[in-house]
Amino acid sequence: MILAKVVGNVVASQKNQRYENARIMLCQQITPEGEETAYTVLALDSVDSGVGDTVLIVQEGWGASTAATGKPQAAIDSAIVGVVDRIDLA
Repeated sequence: MILAKVVGNVVASQKNQRYENARIMLCQQITPEGEETAYTVLALDSVDSGVGDTVLIVQEGWGASTAATGKPQAAIDSAIVGVVDRIDLA
């Protein structure tokens, strides 16, 4: 899983029918301390996240596909599967 901050919403007027109702979000990976990294990723949103939210992203084909669309075998690499309320570090 990847910890990230949603930094934008990608609008696509034409996309595969399996993604018709899915939102595509631009996410910036962060460390557990909240510092940004150089890594960004596009992820389908399955939890109604928004810009500024800290999220959990799964990057595994079957899990991402099922979480984001509810349809097996959709070609998805990354999906937002949770909005993080807080991070407690020991």
